[in-house]
Amino acid sequence: MPLKILFIGDVVGAPGRKIVGQVVPRLIHRRGIGLVVCNAENSAGGSGITVDCHEELVEAGVDVFTLGDHAFRKDEVYRLLDRSDTLLRPANFPPSAPGANFCVVQARDNTPVGVFTVLGRTFMRPVDCPFLAADRVLSQIGDSAKVILVDFHAEATSDKQLFGRYLDGRVSAVLGTHTHVPTADEQILPRGTAYQTDVGMSGPYDSILGRRVDRVLAATLTFVHNHFDVATGDPRLCGAIIEVDQATGRALNIERLCIRQDDVQRMLTE
Repeated sequence: MPLKILFIGDVVGAPGRKIVGQVVPRLIHRRGIGLVVCNAENSAGGSGITVDCHEELVEAGVDVFTLGDHAFRKDEVYRLLDRSDTLLRPANFPPSAPGANFCVVQARDNTPVGVFTVLGRTFMRPVDCPFLAADRVLSQIGDSAKVILVDFHAEATSDKQLFGRYLDGRVSAVLGTHTHVPTADEQILPRGTAYQTDVGMSGPYDSILGRRVDRVLAATLTFVHNHFDVATGDPRLCGAIIEVDQATGRALNIERLCIRQDDVQRMLTE
């Protein structure tokens, strides 16, 4: 039976954490999920991650956490990075940056799975080349895992597409995060890598990328600083489920996932 990996896109604030807690345990049971990977860099108030947020998501069933450009936004993250090998900062941060830049973990069927994340460079803070960083991490993973999932945290769709093609056949999946808007281009690339440009955010969709519309609009129209509070309406869990051949690491299927509040209520009452 193929290994099923659930990848959850940017969890935004309390609404995102809540729907993860409601849905993920049921998906693990009903869909036979063998590993859960989650981008959690916005899980604490919409920016960064804290100890409590991390523990809440672990309790929900998340096995591996990826971070992005907001990785170090909360001071508590340094405590987490010191004690967790499965909370991953981007691999193209400077070598002196705290935290692990990849991990190899055992899925529920004991398949070893490598996971890492990198940042894009277009419209993003200056970082090392994500392509060369991926090469370095893959050389470090070596033969310890055939199944490898990569979170590409980037702005430009063209960068993400090119990165997917660069790693096609060398990893099991390249899944995009950061823009918070799910794309409809899930596919298996020619050499067997599952790909989606952006899996979308898990959080409130009645919003501007997870933040209250009125706050963002007022700041845009007046240039007066507003705190961009996390919104609450229309929470959804977005991500992807990838099926992988454990022997070869090739992806067999990718399913775009979007679970709305109505779906959650049905899941909770069944």
